[in-house]
Amino acid sequence: MNYGKLLKAFKKKKVLVVGDLILDRYIWGKVTRISPEAPVPIVEVTDEIFNLGGASNVANNIISLGGQATIVGAAGGNDRGGEILRKMFEARGIRFDGVYWSTRPTTVKTRVIAHSQQVVRFDREDKNRVEGKALKSLLNYLRFEVQEHDAVIISDYKKGVISSELVREVLKITRPENIFVSVDPKVGRFHCYKNVSLITPNVHEASQASGIEIKDEKSLINAGRALLRKISCDAVLITRGEHGMSLFRKNNVVHIPTVAKNVYDVTGAGDTVIATFTLAYAAGASMEEAAVIANHAGGIVVGEVGTAVVTPEQLDKSLSANGGLKIREFPCK
Repeated sequence: MNYGKLLKAFKKKKVLVVGDLILDRYIWGKVTRISPEAPVPIVEVTDEIFNLGGASNVANNIISLGGQATIVGAAGGNDRGGEILRKMFEARGIRFDGVYWSTRPTTVKTRVIAHSQQVVRFDREDKNRVEGKALKSLLNYLRFEVQEHDAVIISDYKKGVISSELVREVLKITRPENIFVSVDPKVGRFHCYKNVSLITPNVHEASQASGIEIKDEKSLINAGRALLRKISCDAVLITRGEHGMSLFRKNNVVHIPTVAKNVYDVTGAGDTVIATFTLAYAAGASMEEAAVIANHAGGIVVGEVGTAVVTPEQLDKSLSANGGLKIREFPCK
């Protein structure tokens, strides 16, 4: 496939992202002394920035890649975090009429960084399950809007939005229309994702969900095949850090080596991978081609500090420098 033509096709695709909305707050500073009150560094603050995180970052990646994104989730309607999210959605061109603005606080992850190193992180959140009026509102929105999109991404950060009921409703709508549904999963919640098109666990999540400790290629393949059976999905994409990723389908596995040259920060890399894979597949790539493109995108964002996104120009440059869409398939024995 001509990946240049494929990247241009991203602009025509609409992706609905449903999940946990997170605001990433970064406090930057420098450390020159230790506190006299306790053995901790004193950070002299030099800057403060906000980035979209969680499902919000997935939508942001879709936009950055040239696609169109709709976000569905819940956030605080009366707090500073919710206000910042609104403004950022508007500025980025992310459609957010599917967001339920509630009394629960907006999830905010604050990272204090000095000399490019994270000193501490503190979170403000409510992880209780979204129920009642809020859940009803989200389900009603999905029933009317899912069919207007080319693909759906479920971004589960275990903050209360994603449930078995919500996933079943999404699948009830998408199956008749043959709409692709991918899931970025969380440990302990794999039972919620049955019959989706794709799940994208990392090695730790795949090990926990399959019950197989992944320590070599044989155990990796056994875990991938076990997840295919357990979730009854079309494909499993296991992200493997410095070892790249592996795509499992019914009769084959594709191992894709990493293209990352430097790894500074893995924050948000999973968001980039699932956003890129889903958009590429919706634009006409095969699953194997979509995995290769997503691998390049992941390699780009881990080379930057903080939550990052990828552009089509960056992808084009990375693919060109690494020989394009190289795919090696292995029989899944």
